[in-house]
Amino acid sequence: MAHDHGHDHGATAETPIRPLVAALGLIVAFLVAEVVLGVVAHSLALLSDAAHMLVDAAALGLTVWAARLARRPPEGGMTFGFRRAEILSAQANGATLLVLGVLIVIEACFRLVSPPHVHAPLVVGTAAAGAVVNVLALLQVARANRESLNVEGSFRHLLTDLYAFAATVVAGAVIWATGFERADPIASLAVAGSMLLAAWPLLVASGKILLEAAPEEIDPSEVGAALRGHAGVTDVHDLHVWQISSGFPALAAHVLVERGEDCHRIRRELETLLHERFGLDHTTLQVEHTAARLLGITLLPPDRQDR
Repeated sequence: MAHDHGHDHGATAETPIRPLVAALGLIVAFLVAEVVLGVVAHSLALLSDAAHMLVDAAALGLTVWAARLARRPPEGGMTFGFRRAEILSAQANGATLLVLGVLIVIEACFRLVSPPHVHAPLVVGTAAAGAVVNVLALLQVARANRESLNVEGSFRHLLTDLYAFAATVVAGAVIWATGFERADPIASLAVAGSMLLAAWPLLVASGKILLEAAPEEIDPSEVGAALRGHAGVTDVHDLHVWQISSGFPALAAHVLVERGEDCHRIRRELETLLHERFGLDHTTLQVEHTAARLLGITLLPPDRQDR
């Protein structure tokens, strides 16, 4: 039996941490100010923005934590290291977005029935300032490794928050100009909608990784067909394709080859095929001769057959 693997672990670029920390500082500083101003102005739209920014801050904090944790080398029972910390972080971010979005919808419904007085100029000024802070934070996060699902999740949080600030500015302007105070809960519904839209794909993508589904860009049946079509290969079984983390796909398979073939040569050729055609670098291929498989014999590599 020839049994070997390739170990280029993918996602080679580590997530830069300093830009994420800078973005986190900006968001937290403005978050505190917005909560105070939202309470003073009696604006649910501002408090909704603040809730969204709280999620952004949590997302960025978890992203920094996961990025630091992912740099730790494999040790003990953690044979893949801590790379999946970012996926757990993405799950937490998505779930928090979902819950806050639902809570904002419930509160907005109450305020549509009985809208409180809103201090419109304060709402407009605060939301406009928040948009500027949000753009600065987005520029910082954009410098990080967006191939990471968790970093991309944080970027999406900030982007939807920018949309939320725009909606709040519009709502404040409408109240300021017309006195239509229901514009504030209507804007908060738009904010909640953006949160729910950001949460769902994040939960789905991270959930697929945790369930060890194949990456969307890789079709396992196509991979199997390519392996079986290689010269000298008679069958492929126990084929598994999954993701360890964002940008870190892996494959394991049992490959049967014809009796007279060189198992080691074919294994190396299959690894090259997997790399060039499917971008799979972390592969574990167990290669056996067909006749030996049928007889229940395990063939040792040539350098061990005389021992």
